[in-house]
Amino acid sequence: MLFPGFERRRVATDGAEINLAVGGAGPPLLLLHGYPQTHAMWHLVAPVLAERFTVVVPDLRGYGDSSKPPAGEGHAGYAKRTMAADNVTVMRDLGFERWGVAGHDRGARVAYRMVLDHPERVERLCILDVVPTIEQYEAAAGSRKSVIAMYHWFFLAQPAPLPERLIGADPEYYLRHSMRSWAGPDARFDEAAMAEYVRCFADPETVRATTDCYRAGATIDCEIDEATRAAGERIACPTLVLWGDRGGKWDGGRIMQTWRRWAADVRGFAVPGGHFCPEEAPEETARALLDFFA
Repeated sequence: MLFPGFERRRVATDGAEINLAVGGAGPPLLLLHGYPQTHAMWHLVAPVLAERFTVVVPDLRGYGDSSKPPAGEGHAGYAKRTMAADNVTVMRDLGFERWGVAGHDRGARVAYRMVLDHPERVERLCILDVVPTIEQYEAAAGSRKSVIAMYHWFFLAQPAPLPERLIGADPEYYLRHSMRSWAGPDARFDEAAMAEYVRCFADPETVRATTDCYRAGATIDCEIDEATRAAGERIACPTLVLWGDRGGKWDGGRIMQTWRRWAADVRGFAVPGGHFCPEEAPEETARALLDFFA
């Protein structure tokens, strides 16, 4: 119902099975969702983009209806490098050798790692409402406001089973509270999409896997980011950065200043709302993506 005309697929990758929807015609465009959602977060944007592009909307490993493998040693099973490799496999399985990618939240972290690890595969990159993982942690260390806003990063990264047990007591409350607190004051989420998030998040394995995603963020992802930065590697492809003008975590100047250290060709601007740009400002987000990827 959320993606009329899209086809459902499952693709086996190295250690996971990825659930996805694909629709439209034209150049390939990969859309990656964030926490605590599923590919359903793109339901207001993907059909618009499908008029110009072949749009691929997967559930990241550990999320939605994709498989939820163990994290393994050092949480490597949920490193954004691993999750990026999943989606390279997905796109190549669908017959694409090069594509554009847009990612929100966790999906944005997967997207920028994809570009850095597989630069030959990605033509253009759009980042929605994040800065690189290592930069976020370093900024939080010097800001009381940032630490409070980022409490869930530290909570979800705690050793198992603490966050799993606490969230598991009422997963729907935690999901709805998190989305409401990160959104702008006027945000209204589609109840069909919210029901999909609730359905998937009610699975204890989703709660476990998504906390493993944050544990990877606090450990192996930071280590990989630090190595990238130390080596002087930068994102070479054209990069667009979007953020919500009522998000409150970072101002636009700091966001752009940060990404200019990581990308050679970057532009960006704010759209109305808080953290969830594709749902709070779907028309503005779709227009920005159409203009950029066209």
